[in-house]
Amino acid sequence: MARRPLFNCAQTYIEHGYVELSVPCKENNKFAMNGNNLHIWPRGEFMMTSLPNEDHTFTGNLFAPFHVFEKLKTRDSLLSFYIEHFPDLLRLIGEEKLVEQFFKKKPQTLISIKCKPYHVGKTAIIVGDAAHAMVPFYAQGMNTGFEDILVLDELMERYDSNFAKILPKFSELRCDNGHAICDLAMYNYIEMRDLVTKKSFLFRKFVDKILFSLVPNFWIPLYFAVQFTRMSFRECIAHKEWQDKVWIR
Repeated sequence: MARRPLFNCAQTYIEHGYVELSVPCKENNKFAMNGNNLHIWPRGEFMMTSLPNEDHTFTGNLFAPFHVFEKLKTRDSLLSFYIEHFPDLLRLIGEEKLVEQFFKKKPQTLISIKCKPYHVGKTAIIVGDAAHAMVPFYAQGMNTGFEDILVLDELMERYDSNFAKILPKFSELRCDNGHAICDLAMYNYIEMRDLVTKKSFLFRKFVDKILFSLVPNFWIPLYFAVQFTRMSFRECIAHKEWQDKVWIR
């Protein structure tokens, strides 16, 4: 499709990458941390995350600018970095395991892709990562692909499988939303690694929570709207924009 006229496609590699690490379970086969939560260690420019697995281990990731990884080329530099920034994780993983895992492979890249349109005539469409690959910080990559299929199914029923109508309508409905979730995923990285350490941001979250409990159909926080409603991603952004205006006033 990229070779066809009037097809726009932009891919952006961000200047941050990641290394995956494993946090083992305890000797009694229990979680080393709370197994019901996503754990985040925000450090401004970089962060660690950790997600629980069924075998009671955690999958951890160090997300950081590549210039940070460039400084972590030796055992001593790596251990000094973790002693300074993530001492609790270092104790859970262990020095030898950390060194072994970290240097096993190079830091991986993170990419965001935006395309328009998603269809070619009445013969073909792209969905999922082919249409809107995104950075992982909203955990919506797979869900967005599923939503593509849900929308496509609804359109097939509405237009009685007339693909000459279905495919252009699919692009009309999904392109802007695909771009929106790519932008939201980028924004959430900043929120996770940096904004959550700011008192002003935490106060805003506190007020959002109170307003949501009082008027849940009127004041819906961005994260809840994205993760737990059928509100389109464009609508989620528009909703947050007017909330921001109210907040500034």
